[in-house]
Amino acid sequence: MAGRARIPEATVTRLPVYLRSLLELASDQVSTVSSERLAELSGVNAAKVRKDLSYLGSYGTRGVGYDVGFLVDQVGRELGTTRDWPVVIVGLGNLGRALANYHGFGTRGFRVAALVDADPALVGESIGELTVVSIDQLESVVGQGQVAVGIVATTAGSAQDVADRLVSAGVCSILNFAPVVLSVPSGVSLRNVDLSMELQVLTFYQHQAHPQHLGSASV
Repeated sequence: MAGRARIPEATVTRLPVYLRSLLELASDQVSTVSSERLAELSGVNAAKVRKDLSYLGSYGTRGVGYDVGFLVDQVGRELGTTRDWPVVIVGLGNLGRALANYHGFGTRGFRVAALVDADPALVGESIGELTVVSIDQLESVVGQGQVAVGIVATTAGSAQDVADRLVSAGVCSILNFAPVVLSVPSGVSLRNVDLSMELQVLTFYQHQAHPQHLGSASV
């Protein structure tokens, strides 16, 4: 929308949470939702919900709330989930295999178009409806499938090379699960998901709340 304020990054990261909550409401045949209820479902406060949705030009109706179906369409369009986004998963170890078998991507506009691995023992294996292809074919796979998003689920040592090849092949969005900091050029969107780091954040708060329950550690 011309002239609309730029949506802050913090708001962008909450939009998928709102969409998930809205889809749950829609599946329960709920037609309207208050900012308080949406905030409760999404784990934020109501003022933040109202502020975030105002960036989309949606203000709800006093005493009624927000139209769930309209918000689903509005948030979905903003996130691009109304389009088809082909995805390539590179690295078919335990995590990559789990991602390949995850059926939730399709309902969010993402289609796993290719599976790639460097292990000759995995090449040719069928996972779901797809066949694992060699890393040597990465560039051609990206080009043929018009891949929009690359998921890196390799070891740390291979991740940067894979990211470089994805970028060279024209992929501008990368989701990195490898436990390493990647470097990408300006204009390429990179999101990192380090499961061990997320667990360490949880144990930090657990330790702060219940230090006496965790026992002592040798240094």
